[in-house]
Amino acid sequence: MRALIEALPLDTLLLVHALATWWMAGVIWMVQLVHYPLMALVSEARWRDYEDQHRRRITFVVMPAMLLELATSCWIAAHQLAGDGPAWSGLVGLALVLALWLSTFLVQTPLHMRLSQRFDAADHTRLVRSNWLRTLLWSARAVLALLLLN
Repeated sequence: MRALIEALPLDTLLLVHALATWWMAGVIWMVQLVHYPLMALVSEARWRDYEDQHRRRITFVVMPAMLLELATSCWIAAHQLAGDGPAWSGLVGLALVLALWLSTFLVQTPLHMRLSQRFDAADHTRLVRSNWLRTLLWSARAVLALLLLN
């Protein structure tokens, strides 16, 4: 992946970065406003299958974009620190990506793992509430990605 990123012109890299970020911003808003709240309507008898399928299917939707966003964020930060563009934007963008990954794997993933055993209203509420952080972080990243294009 590194060779591919290094071979891309800066404008192309910034566009790919913005597309990955905006993809994830759209996904997270849909998850926050539609998908996660609707989980409470799944019957207890179907819950484990539903949650299992959710975890499997959502991975194919988000993981390629998250990996691409992480890789391009690292490259942009390094590029800007080397003097091409305002270093603050690359560092802020990378910090936001790292915060998103930490939240995903330290908060939301463990909640999904607990919910995979059985539906628990308190864990579901924690999932919905804690996901607002990711929703806000990806929204901020989307704005920053647009600023980087100019």
